[in-house]
Amino acid sequence: MESRSVPPGPYRATKLVRQRRTTRPANRSRGCHRLYWNEITTSFRAGMPLRKHRQHFKKYGNCFTAGEAVDWLYDLLRNNNNFGPEVTRQQTIQLLRKFLKNHVIEDIKGRWGSENLDDNSQLFRFPANSPLKSFPRRHPELRKNSIENFSKDKDSIFKLRNLSRRTPKKPGLHFSQENIEKMNHVIINEDQENSVDNREISPEDIEEVWRYIILIYLQTILGVSSLEEVINPNQVVPQYIMYNMTNTSKHGIVILQDKSDDLPHWVLSAMKCLANWPRSNMNNPTYVGFERDVFRTIADYFLDLPEPLLTFEYYELFVSILGLLQPHLERVAIDALQLCCLLLPPPNRRKLQLLMRMISRMSQNVDMPQLHDAMGTRSLMIHTFSRCVLCCAEEVDLDELLAARLVSFLMDHHQEILQVPSYLQTAVDKHLDYLKKGYIKNPGDGLIVPLPTYSYCKQISAQEFDEQKVSTSQAAIAELLENIIKNKSLPLKEKRKKLKQFQKEYPLIYQKRFPTTESEAVLFGDKPTIKQPMLILKKTKFRSLRY
Repeated sequence: MESRSVPPGPYRATKLVRQRRTTRPANRSRGCHRLYWNEITTSFRAGMPLRKHRQHFKKYGNCFTAGEAVDWLYDLLRNNNNFGPEVTRQQTIQLLRKFLKNHVIEDIKGRWGSENLDDNSQLFRFPANSPLKSFPRRHPELRKNSIENFSKDKDSIFKLRNLSRRTPKKPGLHFSQENIEKMNHVIINEDQENSVDNREISPEDIEEVWRYIILIYLQTILGVSSLEEVINPNQVVPQYIMYNMTNTSKHGIVILQDKSDDLPHWVLSAMKCLANWPRSNMNNPTYVGFERDVFRTIADYFLDLPEPLLTFEYYELFVSILGLLQPHLERVAIDALQLCCLLLPPPNRRKLQLLMRMISRMSQNVDMPQLHDAMGTRSLMIHTFSRCVLCCAEEVDLDELLAARLVSFLMDHHQEILQVPSYLQTAVDKHLDYLKKGYIKNPGDGLIVPLPTYSYCKQISAQEFDEQKVSTSQAAIAELLENIIKNKSLPLKEKRKKLKQFQKEYPLIYQKRFPTTESEAVLFGDKPTIKQPMLILKKTKFRSLRY
């Protein structure tokens, strides 16, 4: 099925879709097909009005006519950014026929599988089973099933009678809480006749659901087929996520039960002092340079930590998000970082929250005294704390550039990134409820809670994608070189050492900046290494005046 350009069944419903604008490579388009299918089916079930109807002297509850479905779905598609006003009513009818064929809907007698649907008063209803399209998944650790069962599920693309084993990707609609509750109420009512005894939910089940949900959401937000290149599911500690979600202050800051893991009191006092400057120091005696000493105390503490706040093991995960740090993908980056920061050990998350709050306030404080002779406050914050936030266990190609980019983004969006996402708790609660009622058998099965929405730009080829990635990286590296050159606080010996390292790692970029030895010598005030040829004057022959 993967080899076909337009697979049969529900995939063909995406003929309604306009050319989606995206910066991702074109070979991910099959995922977009599944995305649109899941988006519309979820929206249809969530919002389609249900009521009582009479037909042939009988009353039927929780149903709708074909004409009502055409009206509602037609309006939905025309107001959806992924489809637009060019959608016709006939195309809407065709999509509803696909819904009937693939058991998204069924007639009032429970019949489905054909495309016998017209714009009339025929009655239809929703089946109990989820209509979502399954997504192949490459993390067998996320489920209790064996890898053999996982392989079989991967081959079966679309499950009609079981809940989907993968989450829908990025619905393009915002759902009201009323519609979500209505959809869930309808599903529960329809299943009451066939419900099974509630099963016991063990602590292991709860932990497995948390791990599964956060990885599914993260994979969906990043738009990748697998997370295995950036994170091992075994790295995810559900207890950390649960703690970070529930043990917070009114400001969303993690509260630690074990105070020995918290920041020392003197560090907290110093951070409050600078975060609230000058209000916090109005009644305290200070001296010239006091604020610099306080800042140095805070910096020394964080720089002496045994590992960065984002941990060594999550380095690849956070670096992978840095390629989302573009203006049109800002929302994606924020949501992805929000989930990634929940994976951190609670002490690390708390330190990160307090540090980001402090440096963000300091960089925006016009009353903050100058803390460095050559750098502004914002540049100083990034330069000082980037390596204690993100760092690789082994030295890589000047990864301080990546860390600086991430810290800069965190400073600007820390309030959103480091808050608790309520939709995650909702998804877990719903998943556990379905697991308890027997609608799903394993913690790693099926998810129908709507996901965040995103929009993208023009679609490009894989080659163009790679070229843009290279050019963006080179521009960032060139910017790093300029920062090294213009850093007046860097000792001359250290600057020579860094430039020599840079020249070794990126000779072409270095040569472009310093095309000759003379241009390099100007930076250090040295004499040129290649001496200019001396002016040679031709000796004039003097003739004797004697004859």
